[in-house]
Amino acid sequence: MPAGNTGGLSAAATHIGPVVLIGPMAVGKSAIGQQLAQHLGCAFVDTDALVVAQHGTIAEIFASRGEHAFRELEARAVAQAIEEALGSTTVISLGGGAVLDSGTQQLLGRCTVVYLECDAQTVAERIARNSGRPLLAGDAMGRWRTLFATRRPVYERLADLVLDVRTGSVPELAHRLEDALGEHTVSKTAAVPTPAATKEVE
Repeated sequence: MPAGNTGGLSAAATHIGPVVLIGPMAVGKSAIGQQLAQHLGCAFVDTDALVVAQHGTIAEIFASRGEHAFRELEARAVAQAIEEALGSTTVISLGGGAVLDSGTQQLLGRCTVVYLECDAQTVAERIARNSGRPLLAGDAMGRWRTLFATRRPVYERLADLVLDVRTGSVPELAHRLEDALGEHTVSKTAAVPTPAATKEVE
């Protein structure tokens, strides 16, 4: 759900627009996203939390309605979050598989997309502590590796920025990402051509 102070954006956040964090399950998108939003002085939206608030837990949705139904609800939540964030700076965290939806991929073209890059070792302890992820039932790390191998090319293709989260605390990673966003915004602004002066043909 939206969180954070939206009253005064930091200088770094003024021209960024929606910032969307993507990456595999348990990589830390929500934790880093919340910290980044605090640094920027903007709202934070977790699209998984939107789905849960409106429809119940993800495990319950998978059990009663199946993965396909969950993906439809997820795509709607992502579309809602991005549409509401356009024209402002908002940090949005997506579920690991949300990027597979073609409509979501199109919407991400209007955002700054950050791929949180990791490896299996980085997430193993978190996954062991949280066994409530429906797609990781059974051999959790084996399933994680299979899903990551399938989704990684999509993450890489959609990303404007890549943040390696294998080392560093959440506050450190958020600071690193804030700096990278500032540099990205400056280079993006500099790349926009200045309209040439028009001259009537004589």
